[in-house]
Amino acid sequence: MENKRRALGRGLEELFYNEPIAYDKMEEKILTETPKEEIVNVKISDLRSNPYQPRQVFNEEALKELADSIKEHGVFQPIIIKKSIKGYEIIAGERRVKASQMAGLEEIPAIIRDFTDEEMMEIALLENLQRENLNPMEESRAYKKLIEALNITQEELAKKLGKSRSYITNMIGLQNLPESIQTMITENKMTMGHARVLSKLENATQQQELADKVVTEGMSVRELENITQSNEKYIRTHKIQKRTARTNEYQYLEDELCDKLGTKVKIKSNKIEICFVNGNDLNRLLEIMNLEARR
Repeated sequence: MENKRRALGRGLEELFYNEPIAYDKMEEKILTETPKEEIVNVKISDLRSNPYQPRQVFNEEALKELADSIKEHGVFQPIIIKKSIKGYEIIAGERRVKASQMAGLEEIPAIIRDFTDEEMMEIALLENLQRENLNPMEESRAYKKLIEALNITQEELAKKLGKSRSYITNMIGLQNLPESIQTMITENKMTMGHARVLSKLENATQQQELADKVVTEGMSVRELENITQSNEKYIRTHKIQKRTARTNEYQYLEDELCDKLGTKVKIKSNKIEICFVNGNDLNRLLEIMNLEARR
């Protein structure tokens, strides 16, 4: 961990290892600590996108609005760039660059800073997580990349992003789904709740069959949960077992625990029952509760 911390630039290290991290703070810190004489005008034609930027599509309407503002008022906030072999790479401010191009500008104010390739990747991921409306699969991949890049645990990442541990665990669990189901999620053909239930199953064939039912039959998350509570029962019948409604004074607690743990929870007869479908699911629950199975 110490080697990883030393690899980060001064200032950026402080932001990434304080809690919680925020992309806007990184940009604000650079802007406030840079003397005016260090802000230079660079040719837009010399600028290149951050090579680690996962976003390729920008909202054209929003860019047009920003371009109109730049035509009238100019670029208020300089972009942040890094010197490269040929020209510069954009660290922060790509929307301003594109809008300035639309506004007919040839130059844009910029602050030049030296970042490593690793830092460029971290910044691009962080910007997208905190500024963009990512779909669940993009968000899942971003969390996984941040954990690998920063060499931190899921719990540490959750604290830094202001998320719950279970949320990060469930999101990263989507990476275990078949590519076809990941595409369904990206295309908004099923909800995050459906995806979370499917990610607990080990059998890809079962996952695909149930995913198809979700899309074609409009299966609810609750119906999907009822099916997957018992793999043997599902394999034997392939039918949805609907439960009768019941009143429960602890229903609100069951719902909260279900959301936090990502599995069915029952409270009755002074007992709490937490369901899991297989060994992988059990390990996931233990990780959320900071426990470890004894071998």
